[in-house]
Amino acid sequence: MNFVCGLPKSKGFDAIWVIMDRLTKSAHFLPIKMTHPLEHLAKLCIDEIVRLHGIPTSIISDRDPRFASRLWSSLQKAMGTKLSFSTAYHPEMDGQSERTIQSLEDMLRACVIDFGENWEKYLPLVEFSYNNSYHGSIRMAPYEALYGRKCRSPLYWDEVGERRILGPEIIEVTLQKIKIIRERLLAAQSRQKAYDDTRRRDIYFESGEHVFLKVSPRKRIYRFGIKGKFKPKNIGPFEIIRQVGKSAYELALPPELAGIHNVFHISSLRKYVADPNHVLKYEPLNIQPDLSYEEKPVKILDRKEKVLRKCIILIVKILWRNQMIEEATWEMEESMKNEYPHLFR
Repeated sequence: MNFVCGLPKSKGFDAIWVIMDRLTKSAHFLPIKMTHPLEHLAKLCIDEIVRLHGIPTSIISDRDPRFASRLWSSLQKAMGTKLSFSTAYHPEMDGQSERTIQSLEDMLRACVIDFGENWEKYLPLVEFSYNNSYHGSIRMAPYEALYGRKCRSPLYWDEVGERRILGPEIIEVTLQKIKIIRERLLAAQSRQKAYDDTRRRDIYFESGEHVFLKVSPRKRIYRFGIKGKFKPKNIGPFEIIRQVGKSAYELALPPELAGIHNVFHISSLRKYVADPNHVLKYEPLNIQPDLSYEEKPVKILDRKEKVLRKCIILIVKILWRNQMIEEATWEMEESMKNEYPHLFR
């Protein structure tokens, strides 16, 4: 489960709730409002998911306040569903929904460009098109994996409805299809694992060790299609309290980082070698829950004009806080004046 937020309002809806099955890859796209209470979402889940597919055995999601609330946890516990949450700054755990969201956004963008901005109107067609498309990991469409046959549509008139399977034979065919899907999924996972294992090495930490925590700088300035190349920023060191699962660790964070969940994936940690003569001095950062912080400009280093075909754009060279002079970037002067007028006084 995951949410697609920040969409333009369409009939009052401004978000999409994406729910997909890990086995058959079938997905449901439910239009919602971000102001909807959790009771409404719980009823929507029962009406649209439990009604069609039954109660799930487990749910993987991020740590959205709705999914981490007591009401949602108690509801899923009462239905016998296990809740699994992705660790901070590690969306790969919920990679299937993230990839599905990318496809959903591309399809909605095409619909908006061709038919208008009322995306809610075309969401059922987008869901049908997605579930009726071929998936390389299972080598069939999700509808075919879910129902055991192709979906009847103008694109697939052949053989649909001409052959009917009744009695125990349909159970045997369904089980055979599930077995084939699992084998294909295992082959796809093994192939992806082989790609990643070429540069992977096992890293382990013990309780009491100190590690650095990786964070990412974030700016609100749009450049000429070029993203700034900044080195990863590490803060710390922080002491490891305990290991959570196979690839996550709980850290002892200071009070100024109390708003961040203290369990991190091992990919966000860097080993710290203790040195009595090593004194760490760094400016306190306003770390966001997604382990990003906003860079702020310090001063203007240079000015020049960028000549285009039909216009001339004034740009300035900005030195950012916590960055070296070599990492200064060129920004549009007009945008910088609107965002940071104190630099031009």
